Amino acid sequence: MEITKKIVIVDDDIDVLSIVETILKNEGFNVITAENKIEGLSKVRAEKPDLVISDVMMSTHFEGFEFAKELITNKEFKGIPVLMQTSIDVFASQDQDTMRFARNYRNEMDNNDLDVLLIENKKTGSAGIDYKNEKGEIIWLPVDGFIAKPVRAKTLLEAVRRVIK
Repeated sequence: MEITKKIVIVDDDIDVLSIVETILKNEGFNVITAENKIEGLSKVRAEKPDLVISDVMMSTHFEGFEFAKELITNKEFKGIPVLMQTSIDVFASQDQDTMRFARNYRNEMDNNDLDVLLIENKKTGSAGIDYKNEKGEIIWLPVDGFIAKPVRAKTLLEAVRRVIK
């Protein structure tokens, strides 16, 4: 008997939550939804999901980043993959070190004014968010990949299956 994989989705857009939930439930996943960072952390803590899918920007420009950072840096959530949903363009990198690519892009191309860079190497699966926080500090946040908005079922399911074994 196959164990149903649990996925927590966090997004402040009810329509997006509903669409992603429906797609994943139709594929047999157990889906738990949350509308913000606080509710998301509570559900992840309670449910111990196999995957978290989070919006990049929610009620604030930093809420999705803050939520992902908490998941990635808190030992309590260690090993839970994180996919980020976004309508922001994702840069494709050939460099295996996506953080190095982001920093080179900022420095060598004189793009230090950019608030957010989303970088992904499709071959290696290496991905991350290079963003300026509220203090103007540049933060690197490795994630397990990105899902483009508007969400397409095929792309969503490919990303989910890639990170959930």
